[in-house]
Amino acid sequence: MTQTYDQFAALLQARYSCRAFRPDPLPDETITQIVNAARHVPSWCNAQPWQVTVTRGAGTDAFRAALLEAAHADAPAQPDLPWPTGYSGAYAKRRRTCGFQLYNAVGIAKSDRVARKAQMLRNYALFDAPHVAIVTSPTELGPNGAIDCGGFVTA
Repeated sequence: MTQTYDQFAALLQARYSCRAFRPDPLPDETITQIVNAARHVPSWCNAQPWQVTVTRGAGTDAFRAALLEAAHADAPAQPDLPWPTGYSGAYAKRRRTCGFQLYNAVGIAKSDRVARKAQMLRNYALFDAPHVAIVTSPTELGPNGAIDCGGFVTA
């Protein structure tokens, strides 16, 4: 049991938010193996409602371009689920600490709004990833489908 726990803990502790990717595409077999492993996560009523589309090459480039175009248009966001109404207490502190760590890691001063916006736009450029996995669930499953997709993508 200890070995299993240690392996599990090491796996969780090794997780990080990647802000730059190598340009090398993954082999299709590797992508298939990742998706097949992740599909074993639990889901509400064992529905496993996720659908996964993985882009590559020109598909990734087109998706990235569409995201950047929408970001530059400054149109109001239309999220599938409502945004949080606010962060307070420990949640606000964690969010702020994470943001400061991110900007410090890439050498951006807190006061540099132009550089901060450029860094924020890197999200829409997918941090130059050669692929993106678009994970969806049927609309009629509502938040339960979204929660199940969250479990899938964190596997």
